[in-house]
Amino acid sequence: MTSLTKKTPAILLCAALLISIPVFNTDLRAEAPLKKASFVTLWLPQAQFAGYYVAKEKGFYKERGLDVDIVNGGPDNPPFKLLEEGKVDFAVLWLSTAIEKRSQDIKLVNISQILQKSGLMLVAKRSSGILRPEDMNNKKVGLWDADFEIQPRAFFKKYGLQVTVIPQTYTINLFLQGGVDIASAMWYNEYHTIINSGYDPEELTTFFFYDYGLNSPEDGIYALEQTINRDQAMCSDFAEASIKGWVYAFTHINEAVDIVLRYMARAHLPATKVHQKWQLERMKDLALVNGSINGIGKLSEDDFNKVAKGLQDAGLIKDIPEFASFHKDYGTYDKD
Repeated sequence: MTSLTKKTPAILLCAALLISIPVFNTDLRAEAPLKKASFVTLWLPQAQFAGYYVAKEKGFYKERGLDVDIVNGGPDNPPFKLLEEGKVDFAVLWLSTAIEKRSQDIKLVNISQILQKSGLMLVAKRSSGILRPEDMNNKKVGLWDADFEIQPRAFFKKYGLQVTVIPQTYTINLFLQGGVDIASAMWYNEYHTIINSGYDPEELTTFFFYDYGLNSPEDGIYALEQTINRDQAMCSDFAEASIKGWVYAFTHINEAVDIVLRYMARAHLPATKVHQKWQLERMKDLALVNGSINGIGKLSEDDFNKVAKGLQDAGLIKDIPEFASFHKDYGTYDKD
């Protein structure tokens, strides 16, 4: 009893010294509070936003000290409005939208450009005789409104085309039923729906605007200047973690699609793995820079100037914003 009594304090002291110091420091790091950040997509969950879901589910935002709340966009939750009103920190916006708003002195900043090429396209049936731009003359064209009109109308102007514009809804039924000769489509979405409706690619003529000098890359990540001034580190961390999510999604397609499908199920949206995989693969095609994954996130000044000039020519903006204040390169993938 005496021997045990004498040794016990020494044993306890050694144990305390061995355990307390490293565990105490680790616990401090583990318990460091995550910084809250909110982000709104352009639409409801789908593979168009796979990189952000992957970044959240794989812990890439958490690695950067961020607790990110991903908000669904759409007509009932307009991304730009939420961003302008300060209800979210970050938003996905089209480049044309952002330039237009920036020209109105709304201090939007592009902190990472995901897509490098436009996914917007026009589609016609080859059986209608439409094989070249000039074949569209005097034809009926289904167009979406707002930003979706800018490139098609510039295209018609460039080739001197006179067309009859028919308002297009969010389906391509009018095109399938012969109500219009040409339909608007996103490559990663409606075009695939047309193919799944029974048309072979060889039966269709496609017009990608980037092939005609009218590239207007869509999805980019935007923040307000005041957010950047308040917490530049948070903006950089969010952009870099998002890019990491996209790179992972592009290199782990099936896993990323499974993550997307879980988000769609939570939102009670109908989904098929085949379509979501197509969408993610097309997003990859549009995001690659000269066929390489390196450079994703960088906004081309040339693309910016062309889109801004197109908006100016269309009378949608008066002055072209300064590129240096419009784009801050916070998230670009440039590793081997």
